[in-house]
Amino acid sequence: MAKERSLSPEARSILGTQISRRAVLAGAGGIGAAGLLVACGGGGDNASAENTVRWGNWPLYLDFDEASKTYPTLVKFSEKTGIDAKYFEDYNDNDEFFGKVQAQLKLGEDIGYDVVTPTDWMAARWIRLGYAQKYDAANIPNKVNILDSLASPSYDPNRESTLTWQGIMGGFGWNVQKNPKGIRTLDDLFAPQNKGKIVVLTEMRDTIGVILLGQGVDITKVTEDQFMNAVDFVAKKISDGWIRGVKGNEYAEDLTSGDATAVIGWSGDMFILASENEGKFDFAIPESGGTISGDNLMIPSTASAAGKANAEKMINYYYEPAVAAEVAAYVNYVCPVKGAQAEMEKIAPELATSEYIFPTEKTASRLNVFRSLTPDEETKWAEAFQQAQGN
Repeated sequence: MAKERSLSPEARSILGTQISRRAVLAGAGGIGAAGLLVACGGGGDNASAENTVRWGNWPLYLDFDEASKTYPTLVKFSEKTGIDAKYFEDYNDNDEFFGKVQAQLKLGEDIGYDVVTPTDWMAARWIRLGYAQKYDAANIPNKVNILDSLASPSYDPNRESTLTWQGIMGGFGWNVQKNPKGIRTLDDLFAPQNKGKIVVLTEMRDTIGVILLGQGVDITKVTEDQFMNAVDFVAKKISDGWIRGVKGNEYAEDLTSGDATAVIGWSGDMFILASENEGKFDFAIPESGGTISGDNLMIPSTASAAGKANAEKMINYYYEPAVAAEVAAYVNYVCPVKGAQAEMEKIAPELATSEYIFPTEKTASRLNVFRSLTPDEETKWAEAFQQAQGN
């Protein structure tokens, strides 16, 4: 019981609901959608077909039933539409994924996906380079369900090419046995028990953003000098042996193996890890503030007409409030769909009040968006962050 008491109230609420919630999802979804392919890796090996949609996404990012090894909401989509949904957990890092498909995008060749899921800043790059198709708005009537706060991002002000998949909170995650008092400041993160066992994200805006906030910097107005100072801080923590790695989604593996005891990580990942490891992990927004961003459902320029149409049907389906609530009950990221909170009250009332899924104004005020960078800044700052990692 000591482990349970060490968890935050939000985490205990999520964990208490999530175990039974998975059983509900499995029962609702079934396992019998004809042609559904559950796959991890290999998106580029499957040619687009008339009745197929191929979706590249991040790990731990869609409701999954362990018993049937299926994604219940995706099964129901296939049953409802007859579209063969192929799902690939192929994202580990935005730059890594983009690097894998960039040459094909430039040549106009099929990249193996009809839907991709880049983070805001990377979505801006795809749009800027002409690698994203505009939606046929008539095929996505549920687009009106996007939260008002997400409706007009600078990179796609009319939401013509993107819709938020999930909102992402960046903050501190930790092993509760090694950090029984939790982690809420940079000093807590770099406590003696965590030396050599800290992992931070390859996502520059989250890792450097959290550090900048801890240094008292407003990341909506961060200057180059302030950014480089935070990069130097990371470089020194790496060279001094505090930070063992800068990683994408595989940071979760370091936590479960015990190689890491503390991370700058993402809220949803941490709660799924906690639910799968008997409450061994926890997450908190830092006292100085956390980061907030979004991953986006986007149709690449190389998708065929059929692939695009099927993708739009799938995107519209996931913007149904009841479906969005089912996904949110599993992934525990910020839900971007209006009406999903009311649907959550029907299936998992405890989660309907979770600040990590449906943040109140008070919680939202503690989350910060890293300011947009010019193309030159993006190149220069990313290079500095890579050099700090020894790359």
